[in-house]
Amino acid sequence: MKIMVLNCGSSSLKYQLIDMTNESVLAKGLVERIGIDGSKLVHAPEGKDKVTIEVPIPNHAEAVRLVMEAMTDASHGVIKSMDEISAVGHRVVHGGEFFAASVKIDAEVKKAISACAELAPLHNPPNLVGIEACEAIMPNLPQVAVFDTAFHQTMPEQAYLYAIPYQLYDKYKIRKYGFHGTSHKYVSERAADMLGKPYDSLKIITCHLGNGASICAIANGKAVDTSMGFTPLEGLAMGTRSGDIDPAVIPFLMDKEGMTVKQVEALLNKESGVLGLSGVSSDFRDVEGAAEKGCKHSQAALDVFHYRVAKTVGGYAAAMNGVDAVVFTAGLGENSVKTREQVCAQLGFLGLTVDKEKNNCRGKEVDFATADSKVRALAIPTNEELVIARDAYALCK
Repeated sequence: MKIMVLNCGSSSLKYQLIDMTNESVLAKGLVERIGIDGSKLVHAPEGKDKVTIEVPIPNHAEAVRLVMEAMTDASHGVIKSMDEISAVGHRVVHGGEFFAASVKIDAEVKKAISACAELAPLHNPPNLVGIEACEAIMPNLPQVAVFDTAFHQTMPEQAYLYAIPYQLYDKYKIRKYGFHGTSHKYVSERAADMLGKPYDSLKIITCHLGNGASICAIANGKAVDTSMGFTPLEGLAMGTRSGDIDPAVIPFLMDKEGMTVKQVEALLNKESGVLGLSGVSSDFRDVEGAAEKGCKHSQAALDVFHYRVAKTVGGYAAAMNGVDAVVFTAGLGENSVKTREQVCAQLGFLGLTVDKEKNNCRGKEVDFATADSKVRALAIPTNEELVIARDAYALCK
């Protein structure tokens, strides 16, 4: 059984074709600049040379058609026909309170995804466009929606409610939702496998650290808290996002700088975080390089980031009354030796100690805690596409 995994952005489409008999990736690729001049498809079939196709791609339906042509092409294809594809799994960012698990897509599901567009205006609309494009090209193929927010729907009320008038929650569903759910799910389950213990017997804290970053507390196989909230702006300082700030900063800036709500929103989402503090870049590699050369603002940005990660991990250990493992994943968590070392250095009170030699690695699975550490420290490359494929397979086999 072969599953196509699609992740549609406003002008892009990422994809993988996965053979579920052994969970191998047969092909993957990216369609860029959909509806924009210079659009192209970069297709990478397993065991063959990468192919770049530069043609006008006016919409997502055309993008899907081109992907299917590439998959079945005589020279760089990996299947003989589209009939070999059993289902399509779609990443959908926001499922609100409608979905606590992945679902087969029908008219009601599409209606709910559209209703959640107000909560994720940059993500849900293109996710829905991708679904409808596949329906047009492959009308008889099962489609499955896998939601970033679904994994966090097990959070208790005390974790997801904000201390604002309850009627605003009733009326607008203003609450913590959390994101990166497929990543947190994958690496926490993988951590249990690495530790050789039942998933539902462990207390795990997963740190998805990249340009966007979030942390999740998982007790006995269920998410009980997470750092991102109503939107991905809450929580950690990130590449360009401020993370947690005093809400009073917003009217203060509007008054002092004459800014509109939209301008402050853009400032907090696109001009803040590590970029805003360092004045150098939103790329942690650039900021680390500048700090090593003596840039005080870059060092301050890194210190803020590491401090907030460690503080959140400590808070979640308290929320679960203990922790068995802390997991690092995503671009920074998987590849930054320094980030892992700096964060763990502040977690000694948990009984976590790091083996520096084991930690000196990038992009691979490793338990880098010392043998006598009371808490395990793991680096695990994430695989959100595999989670989507597994959910689609489970619903359609």
